[in-house]
Formats: sequence, structure tokens, C-alpha cells
Amino acid sequence: MKAVRFHEYGDPDVLRYEEVAVPVPGAGQVRIRVAATSFNSVDGNIRGGFMQGPIPVALPHTPGLDVAGVVDALGAGVDGLAVGDRVVGFLPMDKTGAAAEYVIAPAEVLTAAPTNVPLADAAALPLVGLTAYQALFDHGKLTAGQRVLVNGAGGAVGGYAVQLAKRAGAHVIATASPRSADAVKSAGADEVLDHTATSVTDAVSEPVDLALNLAPVAPEQLAALGTLVRPGGVLVNTTVWMPAPSDEDRGVRGIDLFVRSDAGQLATLVALVESGELRVDVAERVPLPELPALHARAAEGSVHGKVVVVPSAA
Repeated sequence: MKAVRFHEYGDPDVLRYEEVAVPVPGAGQVRIRVAATSFNSVDGNIRGGFMQGPIPVALPHTPGLDVAGVVDALGAGVDGLAVGDRVVGFLPMDKTGAAAEYVIAPAEVLTAAPTNVPLADAAALPLVGLTAYQALFDHGKLTAGQRVLVNGAGGAVGGYAVQLAKRAGAHVIATASPRSADAVKSAGADEVLDHTATSVTDAVSEPVDLALNLAPVAPEQLAALGTLVRPGGVLVNTTVWMPAPSDEDRGVRGIDLFVRSDAGQLATLVALVESGELRVDVAERVPLPELPALHARAAEGSVHGKVVVVPSAA
């Protein structure tokens, strides 16, 4: 089969489109014929060698943390899945990824794919959808009537965060550039702040219960977001290389989010997609051989929105 791998850490040009053996599922595993994976910013950090501590991978390594596809073979002891099932999942971050024609996945990370979007597009959901869900509800404990600030709402996680927060009955304040303002508004934001024209701290007039930072801001900017949180509230940060500050005097908790695979939560998100309450947005669909070029574009900051990566045989 064809796969994209890197044999050493480095710039995007270390990625190679090459022939590899078709994998065989072990106990508790399934083999998936990949309909698509997606690009996540952490893929570039892993490839660059910046995540060797928290995410140690064996070289050569195939990237691609999200997968959507069809179950092709079952390992021993797998229950609840059958060959031919359409599935979606968030793969273990330190194992072989789905930038390939086939991938092995632990059965427990998979759930049925939504039936009302193209199977390949479902690869745009797992990692970013789970990040938004866990930030808002596991860590932020968001409830109806609360005020939530989503800083960096124009990205893929932000789109889901705005939709989920609005559905939960929150008042959603979102920062976005003019390029993504309309999309953020259509996702349900009550207020959209142009972060290129004004500082967030100047634009937010009342305290928020939860501030969610999705943007690569400077430490002083992250600290400033904490000042917008009411006493007893929460600042959740996804830029894990920079710890979220707490304010013990005011009881504001700073939480650093490390997203985890959770098939139950992913099934909840899929159900929301199928009911029309959650929209899956895909900005681009890129053939697998072009993944190195996609990494290069991302490193230049020229990738906007969620990109799914489709094997040539799909």
C-alpha cells in the first residue's frame, strides 16, 4: 500500500510518499481502509521533533491522527464491529497514523461515522471536535446562561467550540480575523471581535465564566485573558507549550488541555452531526501524495480551515 512517512525529524521535506506493507491487526485491533485522515497542527510539531517528550513515536512514522474509513479486517477479540462498518476515530498519538491506504486502530477508539456527510469529510471531526468538547464541558464545566470567550475562533477547533457552546445555551463571544468573521458568526457566536483591530481585553466589557484560548498568543496575552474571567471561573488553554496561569486570589483556575481519545464523546458529536445540530466544515480535500506540500503550506501559515487528506485509492 501507499503511505506518507518520515524517517527522520525535520522540515516538511522529510515526508516521503512510499510503498509499505499492508498492516495486520492484532488482538483488540481492526484494520481500516482509509477514506481520509486530516491535517492537525500537532502533526507538524511531531514531524519537526518538538513533541518527542509527550508523544514519542517510532521512526519511520506515518502521521495522521484522525481517521475515517471502512473496517477491512478484525483482530482477535473484537466485538461490536464488523467488516464493512463505516467508522471514525482519533488514533493513539504515539502510534502509526492514517496518512496511508490502510491503518490499524484499537477497536475502542472507533465509533460509527455520521451518515449524512461524505465519509472522507468525517475525518475532520475527531481531534478538533473532541478538543472543543473536552475544553468546554470536561474542564470548563460550561452550563446554560454562562458567558464564554473563544479566543481564536476562526480555526477548526474554534468552529466546533462556538457551535457546541451556543447549543449548550451559553452567550458566546468569539475573536476572529475579518477573513473568518462570517464563518464564526454563522457558527452561532453572539459577538465577534476583530482581534486585528482591537485588543480582546479592551473589547470584552463584562466578565466571562470561561475563557478558551485556541490561539498561539504571547504569555502576557494569555495572562490578560485570565483577567477577563470572573472570580471562580476557568481559563482553558490548548497551546500546551505555554502553561495557563491561575489567579488564586480570585479563584480563577488555569487549565492546560491535552486532548484524549474518547469514543463515547465522539459518538455524541457524531449524533449531533446527524441531527443537524453540529456542522462539519471542510476547507480543502488534498490527495495523499500532496501531504508534504500541505505540511509546507501549514508551516508558512497559509492553511486556513480544516483540510482532509484522501488516499489516491479512496
